[in-house]
Amino acid sequence: MARFFEVVKDEFRKNEGEIKLPTRATEHSAGYDFYLPCDIRIHPGERMLVFTDVKAFMQEDEVLMLYVRSSIGVKKGVVLSNGTGIIDASYYSNPDNDGRIGISLFNTSDKEVKLLAGERIAQGVFMQYLIADDESVLSKERVGGFGSSGK
Repeated sequence: MARFFEVVKDEFRKNEGEIKLPTRATEHSAGYDFYLPCDIRIHPGERMLVFTDVKAFMQEDEVLMLYVRSSIGVKKGVVLSNGTGIIDASYYSNPDNDGRIGISLFNTSDKEVKLLAGERIAQGVFMQYLIADDESVLSKERVGGFGSSGK
């Protein structure tokens, strides 16, 4: 079964330069580390959406769950704005943004946080999921990008 990361098409990129694809730190790591594509500063109480310029391909019954890395959350007070990111298989190569994964960060601390390009900020875990036997689906097909599935 195929599952992989790749850089989005050039016309959907938000960052210049080389994009590092997510990697696992060790053989038994559950998560793939996502790397910051550019330097950022997040002020206290500020939210910032960082586009990774990476997309993820997975099977139809799989999801990519995104979590903040503990080193960022515990040591720097930065969390994901949405708690946990959910990337559906249908998000891959959508027409709005080619499946570009965005990570929304929130600074809970009382200090400005500076994060550098190449720093590991989040980790993604591929998971298989189940559906209800009496499932009712609103739409058979994704028609948009970020936050579009409920429209």
